[in-house]
Parts: sequence; C-alpha cells; structure tokens
Amino acid sequence: MRTAVIVFPGSNCDRDAAHALTMVTGKQPAMIWHRATEMSAVDLVVLPGGFAYGDYLRPGAMAARSPILRAVREHAQKGGLVAGICNGFQVLTESKMLPGVLMRNAGLKFICKPVELEVVRTDTPFTNKYDEAVRIQIPVAHHDGNYFAQADELERLEGQGQVVFRYCDNPNGSINDIAGIINESGNILGMMPHPERAMGQNGDQGDGQLFFKSLLDAVG
Repeated sequence: MRTAVIVFPGSNCDRDAAHALTMVTGKQPAMIWHRATEMSAVDLVVLPGGFAYGDYLRPGAMAARSPILRAVREHAQKGGLVAGICNGFQVLTESKMLPGVLMRNAGLKFICKPVELEVVRTDTPFTNKYDEAVRIQIPVAHHDGNYFAQADELERLEGQGQVVFRYCDNPNGSINDIAGIINESGNILGMMPHPERAMGQNGDQGDGQLFFKSLLDAVG
C-alpha cells in the first residue's frame, strides 16, 4: 500500500502517523509539505492530528486552504482513500470534504485521555478488521472536538450510515456522540480519536492497529 502524510507547519502527530503506517505496511509513507501542489500516486492520504498553522483563527481553517488540498481532493474524487485524524478531521470539514464542524469542547477544556468507542460500521475501508459492534479504546487529545451538524445534515449522516465511530462516554459534547464519520462514497474518513497512538507499544490495547490493517486489507 502506497501512503502519504501531509505535513503542516506546527503539526505534531505527522511522525506518529508515519510510524503507524510503516509498522503496518512495512513501507515509509511519503511526507508531503502543505505548500506542494502535486502528489505522486498513492492509495491513502493521511491528514494527521496535532495542530496546524492558523488554528488560532479556527482549527483547520487556514490549513484547509493549503495548496496540497487541491491534490488531496483530486485523489479522493478518483476514489483514493483519505483519513483525517483530529486536526485532520477539522481540515476536512473546513475544506467541505466532510460535513459539519468541530467546535470547542463542551467543558471548554483540553481533553487528553483514552476513551471508549463503539465501532458502528465494520464494512468500510477503515474498519473492516474490527468485529461488529465492538468497543475499542483509543486516546483523544483535543480542545475543539465537539462535532456538530445542522439537523438536515445530521439526519442525512445517520440515515445514510455515515457515522462510523461513536463515543461510549461522550468527552466533548459531540452531537449524537459522533466520534468519526465518512463521506457518502465511503472513501474519506474524519475522526477525532488518535488510532496512531494506540498501536500496542505504550501499554495500550493496540486497538489502533486494526484501523490501519483495515486500510491495508481494503487496498489489497
């Protein structure tokens, strides 16, 4: 599987994502600077978590206008896989590649801890290695992870099965406990929890490995 990680100024999880991808695929991902305008052919693009420049304005708002996002959008339009994690999820909503917005946590505090998630769907490229309706533990680390969508958007998301992960004990106030969604075509995912930080190497359960192994299986 050929992969790429987009690198924004201020990112602090791009290397975590690269390590997870290398661990699962056996190949180093291409690290692509956000000012690049072209991207070599890959199967998966990861917009990493952490922070991106301009987050003081609104998380992901300026990063969503980086030149590389045009290439990412074209990659997705051709059916290529895109995973936005934490700040990457914010970038995907700001660029309108996914619906909804990420607002300040309900408690107005930064949250950094393992949380329990329900895997709502196991028939996506991102979740096919999980057992149906399984609960997993993945850490979160965010200040603006409160997912919100207007009533019509929310109805469409729920009706079309675009919710992939839900919080079992909602830490940030996200509407309908939503922790991760996909687009209508099923090839773009955004999620606030960090699967790249749950690879079984730091005393965690390793539940993030199955996220990346799902992608490897989907590409074949």
